[in-house]
Amino acid sequence: KFLCSIMDVNRSGYYKWKNRQINKPEWVKRRESNLKIIQEVHNKHKTHGYRWISAYLKQKYGLILKPNYVHVCCKYAGIKSQAPRIKWRRPKEEKLEFPNLVCGNWNASKPYEIIVSDMTMFWYKGIHYELTLYLDTFNNEIVSYRLSSREGDPRTYHDGLKEVIKLIKKEQTDQVTILHTDQGSVYSSRSYNELLTNINMKHSMSRAGTPTDNPIMESINGWMKDEMFYDFDLKHCDDINKFIKAYIHWFNHERPAYALQYKTPHLYKHDMGY
Repeated sequence: KFLCSIMDVNRSGYYKWKNRQINKPEWVKRRESNLKIIQEVHNKHKTHGYRWISAYLKQKYGLILKPNYVHVCCKYAGIKSQAPRIKWRRPKEEKLEFPNLVCGNWNASKPYEIIVSDMTMFWYKGIHYELTLYLDTFNNEIVSYRLSSREGDPRTYHDGLKEVIKLIKKEQTDQVTILHTDQGSVYSSRSYNELLTNINMKHSMSRAGTPTDNPIMESINGWMKDEMFYDFDLKHCDDINKFIKAYIHWFNHERPAYALQYKTPHLYKHDMGY
C-alpha cells in the first residue's frame, strides 16, 4: 500500500501488473524468445535491417518470422541497423563518373576481359577491417585483394589495382579489359583512375544506388563472410592476415563453384586452356 502511494498508482492495477510479470502470456514468452535470437543476429550483422534479419533467421535457423513482426520486435527492443551512410561531399571535390559498359553481360570469354571490384567490411576482435577484392568474371577467381584495419583506407584499392595491372601486363595481351566498380569515393577519384592511363583498361561503373549493376560482387561479399565466420571460424583465429591469405587460396584452388560446373576457379581456367 505504501509503495503504491509513493508511485501514485492504483493498488489493484499494480497487483495485476505484478501478476502479469509472474504469469506471462504465451505470446509474451514467444516474443522474448524471438527477441533474444533477433538481438544475437543484429549484434553480428549490425548493418542489416529487419527484412534481412527475417530472411537470415529462416535460412540459418529455420525460424519463420514475418518481416513486419521482426520490425515490431526491433522497434520494441530499440534495435536499429547501423548501415554506413553516404558521406557528404564538398561541392568542389572532384568526382569522376563512367558509363556502365557491362550492362548485365558478365559472360567473359577469356581471362582478364572483365574485372569487378568491391570492398566488404567486417569486425574481428573489436577491430573494423575492410577487404578490397578484384575478381575475374571469366572464372570467378580473386586475382587481387588487400586488407586494412584503417577505415576508408584508399591504399587497399590502389595497391589491389596495381597488382591487377601487373598481372595483365604479364599476359602481354592486346585485349581491352573492363574494370567494373560502384561509384565509391576512391573508385571515382582522379588518383585511382590515373592508374589506368598506361594500360588498355576501361573503367565501367554501376549506376548510383544500384547494387544490382554489380551482382557478382554483391553476392560473393555476402556468402564469403558467412564462410569465413561460420565455416572457418574467423572470430577465433590468431592471425587475421594469414587467415585471409589461406581463405583466398582455398577460394581459388579448392572451393567448387556452381557457376563453374562445380569446378574450382583454378581448375576451370586450366580446363579452358589458359
